[in-house]
Amino acid sequence: MCADTPEYKETLNLPKTDFPMRAGLPKREPGWLERWNKIDVYGKLRQKAEDGSRKPFTLHDGPPYANGHLHIGHALNKTIKDMIVRSHQMMGFDARYVPGWDCHGLPIEWKIEEQYRKKGKNKDEVDVVDFRQECRAFADNWVGIQREEFKRLGITGNWDDPYLTMNFHAEAVIAEEFMKFLMNGTLYQGSKPVMWSPVEKTALAEAEIEYHDHKSHTIWVPFSLAAGEGDLAEARVVIWTTTPWTIPSNKAVAYNEKVAYGLYRVDATQEESWTNPGDLYVFADALAADALEKSRVTEFTKLRDVATSEFDGVILKHPLHGVDGAEGFWDYDVPMIDGDHVTDDAGTGFVHTAPSHGADDYECFVKRNWLDRMTHNVGEESEFLSHVPFFAGLRILDHKGKEGKANNAVIAKLVEAGGIIARGRVTHSYPHSWRSKAPIIFRNTPQWFASVDREVGDGQDEMGKTIRERALNSIDQLVKWWPQTGRNRLYSMIESRPDWVLSRQRAWGVPLTCFTKKDTLPTDPDFLLRDAAVNARISEAFEKDGADAWYAEGAKERFIGDAANPDDYDQVFDVLDVWFDSGSTHSFVLRDREDGTEDGIADVYMEGTDQHRGWFHSSLLQACGTKGRAPYRNVVTHGFTLDEKGNKMSKSLGNTIVPETVVKQYGADILRLWVAQTDYMADQRIGPEILKGTADSYRRLRNTMRFMLGSLSDFDEADRVAPADMPELEQWVLHRLAELDQQVRTGYQSFDFNGVWQAVFNFATVDLSSFYFDIRKDVLYCDGNTDRAKAARTVLDILFHRLTSWLAPVLVFTMEEVWLERYPGEESSIHLTDIPETPAAWLNEPLAAKWSQVRQARRVVTAALEVQRTDKVIGASLEAAPVVHVREAEMLDALKSVSFDDICITSAIQLTGDPMPAEAFRLPEVEGVGVVFEKADGEKCQRCWKILPDVGQHAHAATCKRCNDALG
Repeated sequence: MCADTPEYKETLNLPKTDFPMRAGLPKREPGWLERWNKIDVYGKLRQKAEDGSRKPFTLHDGPPYANGHLHIGHALNKTIKDMIVRSHQMMGFDARYVPGWDCHGLPIEWKIEEQYRKKGKNKDEVDVVDFRQECRAFADNWVGIQREEFKRLGITGNWDDPYLTMNFHAEAVIAEEFMKFLMNGTLYQGSKPVMWSPVEKTALAEAEIEYHDHKSHTIWVPFSLAAGEGDLAEARVVIWTTTPWTIPSNKAVAYNEKVAYGLYRVDATQEESWTNPGDLYVFADALAADALEKSRVTEFTKLRDVATSEFDGVILKHPLHGVDGAEGFWDYDVPMIDGDHVTDDAGTGFVHTAPSHGADDYECFVKRNWLDRMTHNVGEESEFLSHVPFFAGLRILDHKGKEGKANNAVIAKLVEAGGIIARGRVTHSYPHSWRSKAPIIFRNTPQWFASVDREVGDGQDEMGKTIRERALNSIDQLVKWWPQTGRNRLYSMIESRPDWVLSRQRAWGVPLTCFTKKDTLPTDPDFLLRDAAVNARISEAFEKDGADAWYAEGAKERFIGDAANPDDYDQVFDVLDVWFDSGSTHSFVLRDREDGTEDGIADVYMEGTDQHRGWFHSSLLQACGTKGRAPYRNVVTHGFTLDEKGNKMSKSLGNTIVPETVVKQYGADILRLWVAQTDYMADQRIGPEILKGTADSYRRLRNTMRFMLGSLSDFDEADRVAPADMPELEQWVLHRLAELDQQVRTGYQSFDFNGVWQAVFNFATVDLSSFYFDIRKDVLYCDGNTDRAKAARTVLDILFHRLTSWLAPVLVFTMEEVWLERYPGEESSIHLTDIPETPAAWLNEPLAAKWSQVRQARRVVTAALEVQRTDKVIGASLEAAPVVHVREAEMLDALKSVSFDDICITSAIQLTGDPMPAEAFRLPEVEGVGVVFEKADGEKCQRCWKILPDVGQHAHAATCKRCNDALG
């Protein structure tokens, strides 16, 4: 609406604001960051809580690695955390956020080694402390870079004092936490198969593994019976394996009592075959035909069923038994054992068992107390050790992770010994190191473990006596899971997990601060030196000089002191699994810092779903071993970020989205809005088209905020109207605000940012822009200082404070811009305010029900007028004065009780209960309302554009009475 003549246009109360339509976020956001830093918003928020009036709320930050620029997953993760912190702060909490970084471990060490390789340097020739200092400097540099990248996204927090796992105090506490395991009896040294990277020369945790397709050798190997009776004595039991290199370490053959087996005779073969007519083999019935076909058998006969009871006590010969030149190396008994892990899905129904190179194999030997039968045939570079005949020095994988010579050599020797009946290749999913991307092997090595099933000798038994019991009980009794599927995933992992491998054969990390007695077995009670004074000296040294103190000359003697004879002990130089570092952060962040928590427990841990096997997992185990319970009350999980087609992002595919690029093109608020628009607890998608849609939603919201700012330019507190004195339309808006306030608070409390955004955005664009603002523009522009104009501006002021505070946790820059447009000032900031309390008295369900009917009827009227506009019968809705037929008396009364012509933005309207004529316009979804179009009668007011009979009859020419009165 706008006056037709210049002199009348000047009399309208049109919106006035300098708030620009175009946001220009990429250029303007850095200025707000500088301003927040200058006025110390984060510090001022902490000061607000000094009187104890605000309940603390702490989100503990899962530390990213300090080793590269941010990717889109980082941006998603930190933005969700920021929204959690900001929303709880604005709901009245003292919401603290201490950002942190994981600074130790293979990812950083690997980068330094890469630099060495490029220079032709050998890491092993560098002094360990010098090497560690290079790792520290590398991490420190990336902490600085990532900190600025995170801040650019609008992330609030204690950036001046983050936590770093390489800080001296952190290293001291990590060592102290490890020594609690030493003292409470859960630490032990064991020899068992672990996932081993020959490229990185270290054990790896499950969280450091990813699976890729890998082409492996497959071989079918027959085992002869060492002794037996009847037809079975002449038969051979056939195994199938995809790791020929493990055959030299075979110690048993497993079967399953639930699988059906048979005795098979070869009747005919192809010309070239490693089998002969008359040979007898035992297979699972479901797999016999396939195995025999692979060995080029053309005809065979099943002679009989073989009961698994016939395997009881059967001893087999190793396929390399008696081979010339082996000096009896494989001339040992190979027992047949039962195992639940054996299936008849693939292979032969029998599983070759090498307990030093497989988890199931190892467990079978643990069950039988056969650990003295373990082999130590493979070294840290995946090479066969010198004592292994024929294969000594041959590598399974080379230094780049490519196949070495070991597999082919083993296969060739088996062929020579008659120990193979078929071979092939298979492509299957195989574990790889997530760092080097190279395949790993399972290798038996002495490692340090934390037992999850030994009783923890610390007396903190409320959640259970063992780490596993405490973890499982914590999951169900102490923690809320968002989404609940996170509980199920972690519970099943903890329920079935083996002992925690704590040791890594690396240099950059916190060492396992313990000493072992020489010439003593690990099972001996005196094997480990357990002494509180020794531990205290280690802790004190680490606090002063960091973990490098462990490597100083004379460290062993200084730490052991008079507790024992240092010459009787060896110092352990393995470093802790980096997941132990990050799992311990609750102790030196939540427990020890002033901005930590009173009980050392976080309100929220929030990470990606992969952290069920990572940080959520290690933090739970670590805390259950030292605190007796989980270190968190809520665990929130986000999914993975995919491209627009739902594909995993990959540099090779060219479908990656870099946060910095989005920020430069659109601004950080658009990236933050994308986060809020996603259902982040599932996998989410991002790409150019999605970002365009996000930017469009942003523009629509910005227009809403701009209209409010312009209409409030002359708002005066003296003109504020009490809710009870407002027109029904304004009271309805207040009702919607009261509804939304509950929805927003509940949404923020349950970390549902998508729900909050959708509710507020729909309200702003549908209830406000398309309904309330559309209707009230006429009053705001044309009424002058009437009571209903004052009421409308009062509601706009109330809306302003709710919308800016509700959306401030999401659109941190834009809501600051909106706020400062009304409240400029050197230390003014929306982020220093709370969400206003909204009176429950504003809720008015009867009024809402009535206005639901009014809006339904309005939809029919506006749709009817749109037909006339499309047909060019009218140009604007003010040219109409429709007749509205309403069947239901209740709705008719509702429409008659309000200014329905103003609500429909027509110059006049006639409401009637008469039956609607056939030509009346209807909407199928709104029954009982029909509209007959009529043009408005009268002249057009040159100020408000309404067509009314009284125009021209007043002192001011060509105006209606309302406009004439406004002009005075």
